[in-house]
Amino acid sequence: MPRPLRVAIVGAGPAGIYAADALLKSEVAADPGVSIDLFERMPAPFGLIRYGVAPDHPRIKGIITALHQVLDKPQIRLFGNVDYPTDISLDDLRDFYDAVIFSTGAMADRELPLPGIDLDGSYGAADFVSWYDGHPDVPRTWPLEAEKVAVLGVGNVALDVARVLAKTADELLPTEIPPNVYDGLKANKAVEIHVFGRRGPAQAKFSPMELRELDHSPNIEVIVDPEDIDYDEGSIETRRGNKQADMVAKTLENWAIRDVGDRPHKLFLHFFESPAEILGEDGKVVGLRTERTALDGTGNVKGTGEFKDWDVTAVYRAVGYLSEKLPKLPWDVDSGTVPDEGGRVIEDGGSHLQSTYVTGWIRRGPIGLIGHTKGDANETVANLLDDHANGRLHTPASPEPEAVDAFLAEREIRFTTWEGWYKLDAAERALGEPQGRERVKIVEREDMLRESGA
Repeated sequence: MPRPLRVAIVGAGPAGIYAADALLKSEVAADPGVSIDLFERMPAPFGLIRYGVAPDHPRIKGIITALHQVLDKPQIRLFGNVDYPTDISLDDLRDFYDAVIFSTGAMADRELPLPGIDLDGSYGAADFVSWYDGHPDVPRTWPLEAEKVAVLGVGNVALDVARVLAKTADELLPTEIPPNVYDGLKANKAVEIHVFGRRGPAQAKFSPMELRELDHSPNIEVIVDPEDIDYDEGSIETRRGNKQADMVAKTLENWAIRDVGDRPHKLFLHFFESPAEILGEDGKVVGLRTERTALDGTGNVKGTGEFKDWDVTAVYRAVGYLSEKLPKLPWDVDSGTVPDEGGRVIEDGGSHLQSTYVTGWIRRGPIGLIGHTKGDANETVANLLDDHANGRLHTPASPEPEAVDAFLAEREIRFTTWEGWYKLDAAERALGEPQGRERVKIVEREDMLRESGA
């Protein structure tokens, strides 16, 4: 009797779970069946939904409900707190599985080659996001001494960082933020946030809803300079062909023509300002120098040679995430991705690395919304199943599920399970209940393991 197809998925964020869902919906799942193990280095699943989405965005966290339904399926097992490659290597995985899908996402900040970027007071947005989202592997405190702050970038992460810096701690208290984050934000001195984009309103990468949310806080006055509302032929074409870009531009236009109100925290959205240098004294940030840019007709910009210094003492760069290199896999240094064709990992010589696949940000870079990940997963899984149908997958030495448990036990690796997530989830909800909050996130890895029963 043929055994089920055994697949390992490394990374239990949306990309990995969508891949598991695609496998479960395939014809192979019906006969002879699929058996899927998800390996996640964090004690809890859900990846960037848990550790990359701002706490005041419960709507996006609602995606967890759909992911839950996938992980509830009996064909899936979760092994949390298991790190690739420290705890389990590619060779180990090949012993147990017909195929391996990597969906490890991106958690680090993309570098920004800017003079002064290493000064004290210059931060990566990803590190700040990890702090306020209660990631166990980052420091418990964050320096929030600056009264005037710059945020470089015009994507949703830049908006999240600016919004969290501009809101009060009490505004964020009803969310799931842990006590150390609340205490940190309580001491936040920021009253003036400046967000900088080197191009114009039509080129901003904000989502319309995320942008409008900035204006919902009773403490944040959003300010746009009317001189920054400018379009060339390329910008007009972008607005015509992209409904989201048009909505963003309209929102910015409306903000530019209104009177400035008296909410206590000011949040400025600047366009046509290209960061040129972070200014420092005694090793600390004392300002930001930008060069004014102008549209060139195509929607791109060119420098004007006109510079301006901004009085800020902290700078956050939100210019994109970067994936970590995965040992034993080929790597494209420039894009920070694993080279692939349709999700099949491609080696330097152009051949497919047998039984090895990628999906999500490790495959295409940290772009697009969570929903875009689903199409990625479907394509990757379709090619994996095609390889299976045509006998191109390798045969594992120990395909029985118990072999994995025995391996982890022998290595004395403490791992969490899907049942353990339910225990951790209940513990976090219990912490929130006395305060009328949905949950309070548990931060310490050891506490997460204990509550999960690992």
